[in-house]
Amino acid sequence: MIKIYDTLRAKKVKFEPLQEGQIKMYVCGPTVYDSAHLGHGRSAVSFDVIRRYLIYKGYEVKYVSNYTDIDDKMIKRAHEKGITVPELSSIVIPIYEKDYGALGVMTPDVQPRATEYIPEMIELIKKLEKIGFTYVLDDGVYYDVSKFPEYCKLSKQNLEDLKMGARVEVKDDKKNPYDFVLWKFKKEGEPFWQSPWGDGRPGWHIECSAMSFKHLGEAFDIHGGGLDLAFPHHECEIAQSEPVFGPGSFAKYWLHNGFINVDNEKMSKSLGNFFTLKEIFEKYDPQVVRFMFLQTHYRNPVNFSHVLLDQAKAGLERIHNFVRRLEQQYMNDKIVDAKSEKLSSRYEKFVSKFESAMDDDFNTSSALDALFSYIFGLNMHFLTEKYSNDDANFAYDSLMKIDSVLGVIFPKEEVSGVDAGIQSLINEREKARKNKDFATSDKIRDELLKKGIVLDDTPDRTIWKKL
Repeated sequence: MIKIYDTLRAKKVKFEPLQEGQIKMYVCGPTVYDSAHLGHGRSAVSFDVIRRYLIYKGYEVKYVSNYTDIDDKMIKRAHEKGITVPELSSIVIPIYEKDYGALGVMTPDVQPRATEYIPEMIELIKKLEKIGFTYVLDDGVYYDVSKFPEYCKLSKQNLEDLKMGARVEVKDDKKNPYDFVLWKFKKEGEPFWQSPWGDGRPGWHIECSAMSFKHLGEAFDIHGGGLDLAFPHHECEIAQSEPVFGPGSFAKYWLHNGFINVDNEKMSKSLGNFFTLKEIFEKYDPQVVRFMFLQTHYRNPVNFSHVLLDQAKAGLERIHNFVRRLEQQYMNDKIVDAKSEKLSSRYEKFVSKFESAMDDDFNTSSALDALFSYIFGLNMHFLTEKYSNDDANFAYDSLMKIDSVLGVIFPKEEVSGVDAGIQSLINEREKARKNKDFATSDKIRDELLKKGIVLDDTPDRTIWKKL
């Protein structure tokens, strides 16, 4: 049984998907005005592992994560560079794709860009207008927070004491200080679209509500993002979605990953403690960065330092050294014929510990502890006991199964980790097999073979190996 910490309920609860065997998941993506930083990487890896584990547990997961490609920051940065907003997007989005791919983050099933869904946003605003939740000022269409008494039920903020946060606009003629803009009227030199209220562009919050509704429907299982998004962004998403779709609609569970801290302070450009993924990748392998993230529970802050990265590098190297010995020696030696039953027993105990950790709100830190113990036991087996090729192959396959979740066990130079493109094809093939579409399944197998990937269909799942 999987238990997750739901921000809305402020406690761990039993995870029960809306539809048996299927999970719909929306994770807020970045605003693509600048390069990806450590905070982006932490969030992407956190929800990548959650997605992977749900797939490992047998769920069919539809994973949607967006790019915000129109907002104030996008416009400001484009003006600074003397280019258009679409041109800025075309430069920055490939940077994210490259950096996330290097971290082993699987490509989302759907990756919408906000500017592609303006009609859907307009329709949602029209529905809010129809039920009396909006009003118009000289600069745009606003959401009237007083119409939604449950505002702040997610973040547990006290509106009386609340100081205005980022992206909550201060405007004297708003009905309430916390009312937020749904549609901004155009200004000179800004991109704009036509709407019933006048030319302009969407507010930030309406974007995710419209995109999630388009691809996941009125209700879906998991909404995720960084802790900094809980207020105001996710709070506003709830406020503008539930009145339209009905009570109990929209996201059933809310998951938030912790901050990246540097010297116990939140990482930020203003404090001068800001690191891009590109900067870190110049000194450390992206797999080391991913491993560093996994060493901390996703909800806890990561107190980043180069010492922490060095420790992650040393720990990951211990795992990789064993994998290299397994591939280069143990899998090629044949000392005895029969497979040891000790390995099966050892694996069963490990899987029990691994799944117990991951079932407990995706506790990767405890899962890694179990992995190190398992690898230590495997290593001692091959060093001190007579073994067969079957032993080595069993050990290899068992680690492959676990790495479908963690994505760090196999060194990239020898086994191409589950990169975004390959994993996407494997997931597509698994769906085809479930639907008995064997023609598509065989076509994908052949395509992967051309990429040097050999598939082995076991009763549980598909195992892949590099030629």
